[in-house]
Order: sequence, then structure tokens, then C-alpha cells
Amino acid sequence: MEENRTVVTGAIARRGARLLWRYVRACRGPFVVSIIGATIYAGAAVGMTIVLGRVTNEVIVPSFESGRVSGRTVVGAGLALLAVGLVRASTIVLRRYFAAMLTYRTQAAWRRRLADTYLEVPLGYHRRTPTGQLLAHADNDIVAATEVLNPLPFSLGVVTLVVFAVISLATVDWMLMVVAVLLFPTLALVNRLYTGRVEGPVGEVQHRVGEVSRIAHESFDGALVVKTLGRAPEEIARLDGAATRLRDARVGVGRIRGTFEPLIDAIPNLGIIVLLVIGSWQVSTGRLDTGQVVQAAALFSLLAFPMRVFGFFLQELPRAVVASGRLDGVVAAEREAAGSPAVRPALPEGPLPVRFHDVTYRHGDDPPVLEHLDLEVPAGAVVALVGATGSGKSSLCELLPRLVDPESGAVELGGVDLRDLDAEDVRTAVALVFQETFLFADSVRENVTLGDNVDDEALRTAAAVAHADGFVSRLPEGWDTVVGERGVTLSGGQRQRLALTRALLRRPRVLVLDDATSAVDPVIEAAILADLRASLATSTLVVAHRISTIELADRVAFLDGGRVVAEGTHAELLRTNADYARLVRAYAEAAEA
Repeated sequence: MEENRTVVTGAIARRGARLLWRYVRACRGPFVVSIIGATIYAGAAVGMTIVLGRVTNEVIVPSFESGRVSGRTVVGAGLALLAVGLVRASTIVLRRYFAAMLTYRTQAAWRRRLADTYLEVPLGYHRRTPTGQLLAHADNDIVAATEVLNPLPFSLGVVTLVVFAVISLATVDWMLMVVAVLLFPTLALVNRLYTGRVEGPVGEVQHRVGEVSRIAHESFDGALVVKTLGRAPEEIARLDGAATRLRDARVGVGRIRGTFEPLIDAIPNLGIIVLLVIGSWQVSTGRLDTGQVVQAAALFSLLAFPMRVFGFFLQELPRAVVASGRLDGVVAAEREAAGSPAVRPALPEGPLPVRFHDVTYRHGDDPPVLEHLDLEVPAGAVVALVGATGSGKSSLCELLPRLVDPESGAVELGGVDLRDLDAEDVRTAVALVFQETFLFADSVRENVTLGDNVDDEALRTAAAVAHADGFVSRLPEGWDTVVGERGVTLSGGQRQRLALTRALLRRPRVLVLDDATSAVDPVIEAAILADLRASLATSTLVVAHRISTIELADRVAFLDGGRVVAEGTHAELLRTNADYARLVRAYAEAAEA
């Protein structure tokens, strides 16, 4: 067991060293300056003990023995103490400022990498990873992975301080030096034992923090469901259980710290006691004077706090290794395929034709939601997708802007396989509007433009096509009205029309509406679709449940079991496909009800 612990501790030390070197290499300037500050501080700190010894012998002891000390000597002693104190203070500022700069720049770099990862990973990653866990990575894990950098310069300076201290003690008395030489390995051994025992519990704490974040986020995000279904007691119990597990994990780490930290604090103080015993004996024999003992005691007192900081550094190192490992796992996630740089076909101008050829797609290990599907949307045409729940309509819509890739088969845009195009190029040409609309807690204008520089005329034109201009003009501050989080201050139909406006502003050449007007009044919906056809040069794919919407399409694709089982106009399918006719009658009866 002890052998395993030694192996784990050594692994932590090696991984920690590699991690620190990685951080330092990425931000050399602040690290070098902070190390210079820590080194000068070490020299000044030892210099302060030498000055204290001289002041004791030349000012304090004579004042007790004879009561007469020259003013010049007192002033000189005061100036010497002041000068060394100023050097120490300035180097403390230097070290702390640039150590903080190193820490915060590293945190900023992690957050940029994490944000890029969250944007670049496939949609499936977000579907299988709880939002609370993503938030825990972006906040708690980044802090845990980088907090070790704050004490790093001082901890490395402690090495210099120890060297200077041992040399200083050697000039005083070899027996006092032996005490120091025995003290520091003892501290190192205790810290080594600590790091070996704390890694596993620290990893458990990080995991439990993510669990609490996930449950809290779900409860807050689903507040409406929790309240309307009376689930508050169950949610409280769920969060309480997660919080209890986090508390227990942290208490476990606290127990380990409670065992080792007092020991780490006590060892330097025990050294001072031993030093005073030896020093008093040496003074009584005449081998040392009082000033030398004061100098040695001051050195040990001086080392107590730096060793405490060094201990904190060693305590944080396992936590940093665990947290950075979690973050490395996130940024190593598979990215979306971006297409081959060597093959970048140009998309033709105008509305783009779309073709799904023998497409099969599934979510994870589930049965296929689309299986050997074939579908063509001619350039400029409006095609309605009709099918029962679970027939694959939404999955088909997600394939087109390349939110996901098919397991087999090909999706072509303008005659080009999507996998040969850059994902950003695809999403510039294709706009997808969902039934569930997401709005930010910001102004209506910012929700629609997303920060792009859009002139008012273009904004009004897109809003007019989406039939959003009327209700926006009636808002208290028009386009500058701030909506609540997720747009809760607007109706479902209003949110959908703003989402459509947002899509139309990008002038897409393929527009995909995944039941995107389901909350809009049928009369307004018909007007929106008519205006889309008249004013926008685009191919349009519409997931439809209303007869009025289906009838406006040029063609209808009827999906069943993940395949297009029939195509034609609405009238043709009513005559030729009994399953389609039954589904449409069900839609009509639901609308009448």
C-alpha cells in the first residue's frame, strides 16, 4: 500500500511539473519578473536577520548593559532596517502583481480554449453533457487548475531562501545549520505524504461540484415545470443529496488537511525551540553572542511563513493536476469535421438545390431515426416535411446546416457534399429556425442582429417578412426593449417571429423551418410563408403540421420510419396514400378541437 502511494505521489509530482512548465512556457514574461521579485525578497529577508543580529549586538545589548548608545548608531540601525524593509516590501508587490498576472492570463487562455471547444464540438457532445457540468468546467475547474500559480513564484523563491538561510546559519554556527538541514527534508517528506493522500479526494470534490452545478442549473432552468407540477420538494431533495455528497467529499479533504497542516505549521516552530535551546547553551559557553542567536531565531521565524506558503503550493498541486486533466479531456473532444482544405468547391449563386442521398443517421447507439432516406429539394422550391412524431423530420433538418453528420450516405448542397465544405460556409448559406426559440436577456435588436452591424432598413425589411414589425413597434422601447431571459416577456408566436427575423437578416439561400411558426396564428403564418416566397430567393424546407402550411408548399415529402415513403403535391398524396390522408385528417381534427 505504501509503495502504491509512493508511486502515485511521484506521478503527481511529475504531472504537476509538466503542468507548471506548460503554464510558464505560455506566459514567460510575468513568471520571470515574479521569480526575480521572489529571489530578491529571499535575499532581503535573510539580510534583515543579519541586520537584526547586528542591531541586537550594537544597540539593544549595549543599551541594557551600559545604558549609553550613540545617536548615530541608533539612526544608522533604523535606516538599515528601513532600507531592507523597503526592498522586501517592493519585491513583495512585484512578486504578487506578476504572479496574479500569470494566474489570470492562464485562466483567460483556458476560458478561450474552452469556449472554442464548446463552439466547435458536434451537437451530440452538448446533448450528452449536462449544462451544469459545462459550467463547472468553465468556472470551478479553471480556478482549481490555475490557483497553484499564485504561490508558485514564492514557493520557488523559498528554495533560494532556504539556500541563503543555510549559508547564513553556517556562518553563525554549524550546529544551528544542522538543525535547519534536518528541518527542511522533514517538511518535504510530510508534504510528499500529503500530496499522495489528497489527490483522490480532491478529484471526488471536483466531480461533486459538477454534479451540484448540473442539478442546480436544471432546477433553475426548469422552474416553470417544477412549480406547475409541484416538484419543489423532490428538487430540493435532489439538490440536498448532491450537496450532502459534495460536503462529505470536502470534509474528507478537510480531514486530510486537518492532519497535515498543523504538522507542517508545527515543524518550523519546533525547530525554533531546538535552536533556542542550542543557542542558549552556546551563549553560556561563550561560543555565540546574543545577536547571533537572535539572527538564527529570526531566520527560523522567517522561514515559518514561506514554508507555509510552500505547503499551500504542494496542497494545490494535486488539485490543479486533477482539474487540468478534466479540462484537457474537454478540449480533446472530437471537433466537427471542417472539410478538406484542399477541396473547397464554390457554391453556386442564388437559391441552392438540396439532395439527401441514401442517408442513415442515429443518435448514439439508438436505432436509426433516418434510414436510407432519399429526398431532393429543387432550387427555389418550397417542400413541406410531413410525418408522425418520431419519423425523423427534425433530425433531417439538423443534417442540412451540418449540426450533425450522417452515419452513411450524403447530404448535398448546390451539388456539393457538405463534408467537402467548411461548416461555417454551410451555415452562411443555410438558416435553421427551430420551434423552440432561444432569446437572450437583451434588447430585441441585439437578439435579432446578434451584435452585427445591421442598418435599420434591412432590419425593417426582414421584420416585415416575418410579420414581427407590428408587435415590435408596440413594445415600450421598440427594438431597444429588453426581453426577459429566454424571452419570457414575449409570447411564443412573438419569439418565433423574432427568430425568423434573425434568420432572414442573414439572407440565407436555404431556409429550414422546423415547425418554426407553430405558435403563430394560422392567418399570419400563411402571410409569412407567402411573403417568404415572394421576397426571398431561397429554397425552403418546412416541417408542417397545419393544413394551411402544407397546401402552400410546392411539394410534400411524407416521412415514415425514417424514410420518405411518398412525394407529391398535397392533393396528390391525399388521393394516393391512405396513411398520409389519415395523418392529415388527424391534424385537421386537432386544429378544430
